[in-house]
Amino acid sequence: MRKSGITGICLLMLLCSVAVFPLTASAELTIEITQGVDNPTRIGIAPITRDGKSLPEDVSKIVSADLQRSGLFRPIPRRDMLSFPATTKEVYYRDWRILGAEYLVVGKTTHRGGIYEITFSLLEVHSAKVVFTKVVKGSNTQLRDLAHYISDEVYLAVTGIPGAFSTRVAYVTAAPFNGKMRFRLMVSDVDGARERLMLESKEPIMSPAWSPDAKQLAYVSFETGRPAIFRQDLATAKREQLTNFRGLNGAPSWSPDGRQLALVLSKDGNPEIYTFDLQSRRFTRRTKHFAIDTEPNWTPDGKSLIFTSDRGGSPQIYKLGIASGSVERLTFRGSYNARPRLAKDGRTLVMVHRDQGRFHIASQDLVTGDVRVLTQTYLDESPTVAPNGAMLLYATKKGSKGVLAAVSLDAGVKFFLPARFGDVREPAWSPK
Repeated sequence: MRKSGITGICLLMLLCSVAVFPLTASAELTIEITQGVDNPTRIGIAPITRDGKSLPEDVSKIVSADLQRSGLFRPIPRRDMLSFPATTKEVYYRDWRILGAEYLVVGKTTHRGGIYEITFSLLEVHSAKVVFTKVVKGSNTQLRDLAHYISDEVYLAVTGIPGAFSTRVAYVTAAPFNGKMRFRLMVSDVDGARERLMLESKEPIMSPAWSPDAKQLAYVSFETGRPAIFRQDLATAKREQLTNFRGLNGAPSWSPDGRQLALVLSKDGNPEIYTFDLQSRRFTRRTKHFAIDTEPNWTPDGKSLIFTSDRGGSPQIYKLGIASGSVERLTFRGSYNARPRLAKDGRTLVMVHRDQGRFHIASQDLVTGDVRVLTQTYLDESPTVAPNGAMLLYATKKGSKGVLAAVSLDAGVKFFLPARFGDVREPAWSPK
């Protein structure tokens, strides 16, 4: 089996130094859009201001960047706009038809008692109709949240799919520091903004996983001299070590109700899948096989686990019924399929798939069995699916550098998220 993730961590037994920094760090991720759909929707995002004055955050610029990054929209540059309406009554539709706009977003801001209130509208230009008008409120520090909310509402109204711009991503960076590698566990908005450094260590950090309420992370750290699973509260940065067995302690995955973790332990001699009840502190062994069973992930209904095993002679993906203990093989195409993740619909399986000797990210429809290779990059691994099921993030190589990349489930949209310094790896998309 490929020695990445769980299967290779027993090889690293090092001394450690760990620090926790629940503060904003300098931005490390950048965004490079490489591919969008052939005919993106032309949309105007008029400047959202407060009585013509700029806000502390350029809300309309954030909305424009969100929609452009989706690959489905082509926002009209502000410099090309013929007018800057703030309300529906101020819109002169001819201005926007000249620019080829199909939709237009306008918004007006008021500020009272430290709270910003944005009234925003989406308009269909050709029919000169108002699609919706909504109000969103927040403090000065929440202006980016308000912008992402507006993006989500526009995206849903135009595409029929819930937006994922208000979500976050966790990831690990690795960069040399004073002649040694320094590992950082980071959390940021999905556009790379508002990064927070959650953990910094001289030792590897792996496999971050979000709790269902997006308030905690579980992950693997080597700070004890061997791999151990920790969980950490994002608001307080408080940490708790959950495992300390000899051998493998890895691949944590939260159950949909947040009460359990699925994980991999080799405390009984062989890597097996276990579940851990967070309240009772009880470990339950779920697989019993001489093969390597690893990389568990829950189905959306919480009744099953999907996992990687070489019990059939090569790494393939299987499904384990929690109540029955029955095991079913899910993948048959290709000699290697691993690191399974399910989209929220429970039907779309995303995985690392070896195709013509290279590791790519692929999806499989669990109803029809159809497999689709989504990426053409190099050494692709660690896929994680957006909560709306439209996009996924994964780790890959760009030249000699480790970067994150994103691709839509139909492979029509692609972009890179490289770090400014060092490598970036192990992405995990928040559930909300």
